[in-house]
Amino acid sequence: MVTLTEVAAREVNNIIEQQTKASQEAGEQPTKLYLRVGVKGGGCSGFSYSLDLSEGKGENDEVWTQHGIDVVCDPKSMLYLDGTTVDFKDELMGRGFVFNNPNATSSCGCGSSFSM
Repeated sequence: MVTLTEVAAREVNNIIEQQTKASQEAGEQPTKLYLRVGVKGGGCSGFSYSLDLSEGKGENDEVWTQHGIDVVCDPKSMLYLDGTTVDFKDELMGRGFVFNNPNATSSCGCGSSFSM
C-alpha cells in the first residue's frame, strides 16, 4: 500500500475543496474525487511518479482511505509503489508532493523519477 501523510492529506483535501467550489460556482454538480497515485515510463531515471485527482476508479484498481482521502492505484503501478510514502513539503526552496519509495534503487535530483 502507499501511505499518505497527514500533511499530504490536508493539501489534497484543500485542492479537492477548491475544485469542488469551482465546479459549484460554474453550476456543475460536484463529483466524488479520488487521489490517483501511479507510475509511468519516462523521466530522468526511467520511471516517473504520477499523482492526480480522478473522478473514477478502474475495475482492478486498489482502493483505500487514509486521513479521509480515497486513494486509488492500478495493480501495475502498485508493484513499483508498494511501501511508498507520499508527503507534502512547503519550504523556502519550493513546495510540492514528495515520494519516499523504498523500492527505488536510484532517483533523479528533482525527485519526480526513479529507477529500480
